[in-house]
Amino acid sequence: MRCLTLKSQTLLQKFKKMIQKPTILVTNDDGINAPGIRALIAVMAEIGDVVVVAPDSPQSAMGHAITINNTLYLNKISTDGAAITEYACSGTPVDCVKLAVNEILKKKPDLCVSGVNHGSNSSINVIYSGTMSAAVEAGIEGIPAIGFSLLDYDWNADFDTIKPFIKKIALEVLYKKLPEGTVLNVNFPKLKYEEIKGIKICRQAKAMWMEKFDKRQTPYGKDYYWLTGAFVNQDRGEDTDEWALAHGYISVVPVQFDLTAHHAIQQLNTWDL
Repeated sequence: MRCLTLKSQTLLQKFKKMIQKPTILVTNDDGINAPGIRALIAVMAEIGDVVVVAPDSPQSAMGHAITINNTLYLNKISTDGAAITEYACSGTPVDCVKLAVNEILKKKPDLCVSGVNHGSNSSINVIYSGTMSAAVEAGIEGIPAIGFSLLDYDWNADFDTIKPFIKKIALEVLYKKLPEGTVLNVNFPKLKYEEIKGIKICRQAKAMWMEKFDKRQTPYGKDYYWLTGAFVNQDRGEDTDEWALAHGYISVVPVQFDLTAHHAIQQLNTWDL
């Protein structure tokens, strides 16, 4: 931990020489009072000026949903001290980013971080994740963005273990920038600090949920359903996020929000359309 801390301190010193204190937008999908976002706020406060806009209640698996048929509310709150501006939003994670950029901040932040999510957002889960959709929305706005998730669904998970890595990755993004049109999906294994083997740049594993619905009835005879299922990793590659997490590494996947299947264009141009 000492080695990583020293590297982060050196990078922070270099960064401070280059620009003024950065403005960092913090959001999540577990809600503004979740332990994961409180840990993320604490780390970001060591780096820059923090503004928090997060859902006032859990918004997990909302994907890139936005609110268009209901009103949105923002309530300014004080949780971690007067130095940090915080707003609880009645909408989705993407709503939070949109409101922050258009209504709260005078200019776009230097960085947007989302999380730390209680549970993994590796592989296909990136599609459903409110945590990652907030980061993607920031990326669409031209803001460097990172989604952080911990493979531990316990509300009282140990986030202190991963704080040095969060700081390191955030500083790298601020100092070295991200490729255009790219945000980062960072997932941490549930391990003690000394058990984490390092950080791996990965691709998204080819995996999916084998889903089924548990059909039940109310006392009045009305059918209702609970979504259940099992996560199946079909990918045996050793360069994936799932492999990294299973073998004690932090996975970092560069995610693009251009959904064009560029490799298919040539084939489709051969069709008689």
